[in-house]
Amino acid sequence: MASMDDRKDAFEKKFAHDEELKFKALARRNKLLGLWAAEKLGKTGADADAYALEVIKADFEEAGDEDVFRKVRADFDAAGVTQSDHQIRRTMEELLAQAVMQIQNT
Repeated sequence: MASMDDRKDAFEKKFAHDEELKFKALARRNKLLGLWAAEKLGKTGADADAYALEVIKADFEEAGDEDVFRKVRADFDAAGVTQSDHQIRRTMEELLAQAVMQIQNT
């Protein structure tokens, strides 16, 4: 019976570890996305960092990526930045892959 408990504990630890990595990767992706979007919006330095933080915070509105996408889309529309929905979503995917690689290499 102890080996079953050990297996259960191991699976729970792996799940918790995987969820932590997923959270870190999404937060890093959102920061990278925020910095990318800030550049498109003409923001630099502290303004770019502050905008990236806004994008990170936007992810806490609801589950999934739609809250982050809507924030960037609305900000681009308000500023007259020409980026298609597909371009924004593709960048989100590319930056997530980059974030995962960065986390795995730390």
